[in-house]
Amino acid sequence: MEAWQHSLRQALVDPLELAERFGIDAAPLQEVARRYPMRVSRYYLDLIEAPGDAIWRQCVPDSRELSDPTPSPDPLDEGRLSPAPAVVHRYPDRVLLLAGSDCATYCRFCTRKRKLGCSAMQVSEKDLAAGIEYIAGRPEVHDVLLSGGDPLLLEDEQLESILRRLTAIPHVEMVRIGSRLPVTLPERITDKLCRLLRRFQPLYLNTHFNHLRELTPQAMRACTRLADAGIVLGNQTVLLRGVNDAAETLATLWRGLLRLRVRPYYLHHMDLVRGTGHFRTRIETGLDILRTLRGPLSGMALPHYVIDAPGGKGKIPLLPEYLLQLGDQALLRTPGGETIKFPNQEV
Repeated sequence: MEAWQHSLRQALVDPLELAERFGIDAAPLQEVARRYPMRVSRYYLDLIEAPGDAIWRQCVPDSRELSDPTPSPDPLDEGRLSPAPAVVHRYPDRVLLLAGSDCATYCRFCTRKRKLGCSAMQVSEKDLAAGIEYIAGRPEVHDVLLSGGDPLLLEDEQLESILRRLTAIPHVEMVRIGSRLPVTLPERITDKLCRLLRRFQPLYLNTHFNHLRELTPQAMRACTRLADAGIVLGNQTVLLRGVNDAAETLATLWRGLLRLRVRPYYLHHMDLVRGTGHFRTRIETGLDILRTLRGPLSGMALPHYVIDAPGGKGKIPLLPEYLLQLGDQALLRTPGGETIKFPNQEV
C-alpha cells in the first residue's frame, strides 16, 4: 500500500471524533452526516484553525444543509443527460466521464452532493467500459473530462488503462482531469503518477482551490510536480458565502495560483443544489469582486465568472450580453439564446 492510500484510509468520518477534537456538540453534526456523509482527510483537517473558519465551512456538516429549501438535488439534470453508464453528455463536442467514485474529502457544497458517500456514486469497470464505448461511437466528441468522485484516487494502473483507452480513440483530441487532490490529499501527486500522466499529452488538469490557506507547501509541491510534468493546470473556484466572498481573499488566492503555474479558469456561482443554499451569494457579489479586481489584478489572474444553468443548459458567462436583469429573480440569456430565470437570493 502506498503512503497516500494509507492516509486515505485514516480519513475522519465520525462526527463524534471531530466534536471531541474541537470541544463542540456532536449531535447536530451526526444528524446531518446521516443524510450527507462526512469525510475529511487528516491533511485537510489539520488546516482547520477554529470551528467556523474557511476550511471548516468547506468540509464539516452544517445543520443548514437539512433545512435548505432549494428544490432539486440534481439541478444540472445530469441524470437525464446520461445516455450511457458513467457518461454525462451535455455539450455536442465534449463528454464528462465519471471515472472515480470516491473523494479524499467530501466538500459540503458539491454539485453531486446527492451521491457522495452513497452507493449511487459507485462506478464499476463495466460502467466505465460502456462509457468509453459510447465515446468511441461518437465522432463528434473531441474532448473528454474525467470526473467523479476524484479520478486521481484510482490506482495508477486503473488510471493508465482509462487514459490509454481514451487516447486510442481517433477523434478524442484531448483529455482533461478534474481533481481536488492537490488541495485535500497532495501526497497523492507522486513522481510516479506524474510520469504516468506525462505520457498522455495533451492532458489538462483543473483543480479546485477556494482559499489562500489551502496553498500550503505540500499543495505547492503537488502543483509544481504536475506542471513540471507538462500538465496544463487550471483552477475552478466556487464563490462561497463566508469562505471567499471578498475581493482581497480571492485576489490573494489567484495571485498565489499563478505563481504555481495554475491559471484561474472559472469562478463558479453556486449551483442550485439542495443542501448547499447557505453557501450561495447574490450574483452582484461576484460581479462586484471582479469589477474591483479588474485593473489592480493582472488579467491572467481573473477567471470567467459563470453560472451553470439549471436543466443542463450549460455555463452562462456573467457578462452584459448574457445578464439581462438583476433582482431576486435574475434574467439570464444562455449561449443558445434562451432566456431563463435564476434565483438571486441568499438563503
